[in-house]
Amino acid sequence: MTESFRRSGEYPQGRQHHAQSSYPGTPEAGGAFPPPPAYDPPQPPNAAPGSAMWPAPTPEGSPAPPAHRRRVRGPLGLLAAVAIAAAAVGGGTAYAFQELTGKQSTSASAGTSVVPTSKKGTVSGVAEAVSPAIVEINATSNAGSSTGSGVVITSDGEIVTNNHVVSGASTVKVGTSDGKTYTAEVVGTDAKKDLALIKLKNASGLKTASLGDSDNVKVGDEVVAIGSPEGLTGTVTSGIVSALDRDVTVSTDEEQQQQQGDGGDGRWPFEFGGQQFNGDTGSSKTTYKAIQTDASLNPGNSGGALIDMNGNIIGINSAMYSASSDSGSGSSSAGSVGLGFAIPVNTVKADLDSLRSGGTSGS
Repeated sequence: MTESFRRSGEYPQGRQHHAQSSYPGTPEAGGAFPPPPAYDPPQPPNAAPGSAMWPAPTPEGSPAPPAHRRRVRGPLGLLAAVAIAAAAVGGGTAYAFQELTGKQSTSASAGTSVVPTSKKGTVSGVAEAVSPAIVEINATSNAGSSTGSGVVITSDGEIVTNNHVVSGASTVKVGTSDGKTYTAEVVGTDAKKDLALIKLKNASGLKTASLGDSDNVKVGDEVVAIGSPEGLTGTVTSGIVSALDRDVTVSTDEEQQQQQGDGGDGRWPFEFGGQQFNGDTGSSKTTYKAIQTDASLNPGNSGGALIDMNGNIIGINSAMYSASSDSGSGSSSAGSVGLGFAIPVNTVKADLDSLRSGGTSGS
C-alpha cells in the first residue's frame, strides 16, 4: 500500500498516514509533502549496474515499466507447438496419427490394410479380416456336380469365381461363412480368362473383400489362400509368391469343364511349361498370365482368394498341380505339392464390366 501511495504522489483523502509526521514540512507544519522518491525496481542478483540485466531507472513522474508479457498458453499456444513438432518430425506424424486413430495409409506405396493394427502382418489377422468374404460354391449340371470357392465383391452378393467351377451349371448354391445358404445365378462368364461372376438372390449386408493391386506383387511376398478344398469351408493356408507372369493354359470346352472341373476326379487339368497336369486340356484351350504360389491349394480352392498380408485380394486361385496315385482312385489321393496358380486381381478388375454384361463365355 505504501509503495503505491508514493508512486501516485498523494495519499487518499480523509485518511492519515502513520509516517506523515516523519517528513519535514508536513501539513501540520504548514509545509507540503516532499516529492516521492524515484522508482527503483528490484535488481536481479549478481547484476552489475549498467548491464543488460540492470533495468534503467524510471524517469521521475513516469509510470512503472510494464511487467514482461507471459508466454501464450491455451489453444493457440498448443497449435503452435504442434505445428513446430510436425515440421520437426516430418513423416513421423502420419505414422503417429495412424497408430492413434487406427486408420491406415492409402498411399500406393503402403497399400490399404484391412487387417487390425494389432494383428498386422500375421496369417491369423488376414484370416480374421478376409474369411467372412470367402464362400463355398456347389454347382450342379447334367454332367454332375462340382465344388469351388468364390470371393464376395459387393454387399448384395456379387461373387467372383472361376469359369470352370460354374460352367454349364443348372443350379448354383452358395454357402457363406455365417452358415447361411443362398441360391445364385450365373451373371457372366469368360472362358478365356477362366473367370465368372455370379449373384446371390435376396442377399444384403454381406462382408466384402478388398481388391488389391497385383502389379505391386513381388516374388517372395508372403500370401494367404482361403477356400473350400474338398468341401472344408474356410480353410486357410499360407506361403509365398513363387513367380509372376506364368503362362497357364486351361480348357475352354464347356462340356469338358463340366466333366472334370473341381468335381469328378477333383483335378482341374491345365498346361504349364509345355506339360499337362491333372489330365487332358483338350483341343479348345486358352492361356493367361498367372501368379505362381506355394501356398497349399487343393480341389475346391478354385475360385477362392490369394491374399497379401494387408488383407487385399491379389489373385483368384485357379489351377493347382495335385499328385495322384497310379490307381486313379480320385480326389482322396490327390494332394498339393506347392505348385498353384492364381489369376491376377487386376485381370479380374479389368474384366468386371464385361462379366456384369454377360461376359464372353467360350469366345
